[in-house]
Amino acid sequence: MQKLNLSHITSLKLGITAGGQLAKMIVLAASNWDIKTYVMDADPACPAADQCTKFIQGSHANFDDVYNFGQQVDIITYEIESINVEALKKLKAEGKIILPNPDVLETIQDKGLQKQFFSQHNIPTAAFKLYNNKQAILQAIEANEISFPFVQKIRKGGYDGRGVAVVNRASEIHKLMDAPSVIEHKVAIRKEISVIAARNIQGEVSCFPAVEMEFNAKANLVEKLICPADISAEIASQCSQLANKLITAWDMVGLLAVELFLDHDNKVWVNEVAPRPHNSGHHTIESIVTSQFEQLLRAILDLPLGSVRQKMPAIMLNLLGEPGYEGEAIYEGLFEAMKIDGVKVHLYGKKITSPFRKMGHLTILAGTRVEAIEKVNQVKNLIKIIT
Repeated sequence: MQKLNLSHITSLKLGITAGGQLAKMIVLAASNWDIKTYVMDADPACPAADQCTKFIQGSHANFDDVYNFGQQVDIITYEIESINVEALKKLKAEGKIILPNPDVLETIQDKGLQKQFFSQHNIPTAAFKLYNNKQAILQAIEANEISFPFVQKIRKGGYDGRGVAVVNRASEIHKLMDAPSVIEHKVAIRKEISVIAARNIQGEVSCFPAVEMEFNAKANLVEKLICPADISAEIASQCSQLANKLITAWDMVGLLAVELFLDHDNKVWVNEVAPRPHNSGHHTIESIVTSQFEQLLRAILDLPLGSVRQKMPAIMLNLLGEPGYEGEAIYEGLFEAMKIDGVKVHLYGKKITSPFRKMGHLTILAGTRVEAIEKVNQVKNLIKIIT
């Protein structure tokens, strides 16, 4: 792999595919070191477009767009999984630095290959089987190969709760999607946990403190996270060890967000992973010595990884578009929310809101976990995103 000359870091051209809120926050972190950031996205009004050094319009799913974008930069990273991996592999073969490795991305893009990787490396994960289509799943149910309750995940393209169906009983089989899928046993979840691991080129690994996630039942996406998680030191250590084991097994450079389940017997299961900054790490901007976005840069530029010491307890609250509203976004309640000590507001710059669209997030800081929860209860109904 070509080595970067970091003595000229201020002239480094960092390419980011695509241009959503994660890219925006990578760009903001890179600006602290005066790194030149190039962003490619199909939408010229994407969150990162106004923040980066150079914006290039193009589709992350299109081979030519991705390949041509790669020719303009020194190193490529990404903020979404659904990239044309063949273009990335060709760029890598020609000597372009792409981190995380496109071979890792290719595996993670397919939830079936993800699950097989977990099994091959003795990672605890819910029992699963792979099926090519809805008809095959129905036949397996009829033959008692699949028992209720179970979870269907389409193998490719699912994101933010899309492409997932929870089927608790026979009367719910209408939820099934007709696509190549993973069918897995539904774990009796007590808590959902996330750990973000970072690994640099030298193989140094560091894990952020475990966070506890709460999901919006309607949208099936993270609504709130709490750090530190309300789990024992032993469970927290298990979660970090699994994240470390996974990022090392993949020989991966960058960030790996590992979503885990804690069941009612206090057993930890790996749910799925993402090879990029993650919604569950947004609080790190204010509450951890090194944010996940700076840590990504440190990892892919082969710098020493930064401290992951927590400065104070924090809760991250996603700002979602209100149900029933679609159009130009209006933010109600910002003034009232910002009067509360420790409330930090991040707006992503998305002009158009729609039901449950991620429009921004709040980080709520406090001296204790209990105080942070009390503040969230004050602020969570203040801000509404309408039209």
